[in-house]
Amino acid sequence: MPKSYDAIIIGAGHNGLVTAARLAQTGWKVLVLERRPVIGGCCVTEELWPGYKVSTAAYVNSLLRPEIIRDLELKKYGFSMLPRSPSSFTPFPDGRYLLMGPDAALTHREVSKFSTKDADNLPKYEQMLLRAAAFLEPMLMETPPDPWSNRPGDWWKLTRLAWKFRSLGRDGAQVIDILTSAASPILDRWFESEELKVTLATDAVIGAAAAPSMPGTAYVLFHHVMGECDGARGVWGYVRGGMGGISQAIAASAQAHGVDIRTDVAVERIVLRSGKVIGVALASGEEIAAPRIASCVDARTTFLKLLQPRDLPEEFVSAVQAIDYTSMTVKINVALDALPNFTAAPSTGVAPHHHGTIHIGPDRDYVERAYDEAKHGRPASHPMIECTLPTALDDSLAPPGKHLMGMFVQYVPPVGKGEWDADAFAQRCFDIVNDYAPNFKSAIQHYQVLPPAELERIYGLTGGNIMQGAMNLNALFFLRPVAGYANYRTPVPGLYLCGAAAHPGGGVMGAAGWNAAREMLRDGRP
Repeated sequence: MPKSYDAIIIGAGHNGLVTAARLAQTGWKVLVLERRPVIGGCCVTEELWPGYKVSTAAYVNSLLRPEIIRDLELKKYGFSMLPRSPSSFTPFPDGRYLLMGPDAALTHREVSKFSTKDADNLPKYEQMLLRAAAFLEPMLMETPPDPWSNRPGDWWKLTRLAWKFRSLGRDGAQVIDILTSAASPILDRWFESEELKVTLATDAVIGAAAAPSMPGTAYVLFHHVMGECDGARGVWGYVRGGMGGISQAIAASAQAHGVDIRTDVAVERIVLRSGKVIGVALASGEEIAAPRIASCVDARTTFLKLLQPRDLPEEFVSAVQAIDYTSMTVKINVALDALPNFTAAPSTGVAPHHHGTIHIGPDRDYVERAYDEAKHGRPASHPMIECTLPTALDDSLAPPGKHLMGMFVQYVPPVGKGEWDADAFAQRCFDIVNDYAPNFKSAIQHYQVLPPAELERIYGLTGGNIMQGAMNLNALFFLRPVAGYANYRTPVPGLYLCGAAAHPGGGVMGAAGWNAAREMLRDGRP
């Protein structure tokens, strides 16, 4: 192995790039290897059609950790956010609509159209979520303790966590409820109008193989008050230039500190000697030496494809094989020659309701029925759809007068659970949006459909799961990726996980990459 680095990062997703940049800041010689011709993993901008710069996978941002933005100087390298206000628009079949966002007065007026009680309760509900977030959010940037170890450091972390939880008082019960409960019963306790409840419920299931009535979906509810956009708490925005702007800024910061990044390079296997990492072998036959490797790809790919089962403890292999990668989500990217003109809110040109996420789904029963169909092997005949129009705020993404729409759609059968026609499903989605905005179908110029199988093929996501594994309670914190290995280390000395497969999981946070780098630095350069 003639070429040698201190560390090799497998995969140039945003987390892998964060790990590389942080290590390089301290003087490590780092190489990032990316299988695709572009960097960013799912946090990427691609020119699918001439002049259209598409955020093909991830599409909005709020969760990218402010510590990472600051310490990697991402604004210096071009990272810029565009806050959305209003941030949510739900049209209903009866011609009414609900707008919500960071403008408290607007949100109160809008919710009052459906229930004055709900309008008064919504700020209290959000304050409850904020208190839960104040307890949970700091954990995102911490290495989880191992409750089964005898290490004093783990016991100290657990004791500190228990004390912090005790300090929550009665709010502790609500934190447990959020972590374990279904979204629907929590929403039923707080609100009476179905229009508000379905708008909030859609955010609880997007990207999940679950319906709002299923335990675990409440955990996602508090994400909408987490994070920030230019210092404003809980505000979600678009990234100027598309989501790839995040990855490009991190890569530029990394390269400024000497990181080498190679694309169109597939890692065939992780090379071991005497059970320890010594480098990687590429599909081309090239081998590159490094005593430290951090994998940004998911656990199944890392341990069951890039290594041999004999390299790992049998119990660990069984635990990795049991990770749930079920996905029922389709991403559809659409190029338009006109903005959708909604019957509920007629407009010419860009209007405020085009800024935020557009929720298509009139009530929670509609969402539950869609899930039930997919659960039984059929794509939903009336799918739940979330749409975004980034060109409403960033006209650099499309030719003059043209627009882009991203559609996250629930639900379709998981990979291997039924045969269905992805293009026919996309057409069904277009028909449904057209019911609310009758000019929509005639405005379509191009589109791309990414069902779970395509998300797996293109982005290397097992099962098409955008979180690199389910985000249920049994797969979070010290149980992610599997029990006993939540500290970013693996059974193979010198091999680490730095992507969404590790704590804190999916979402464009960068936290997993940052935390992994911290643990690698603690272990030291060999």
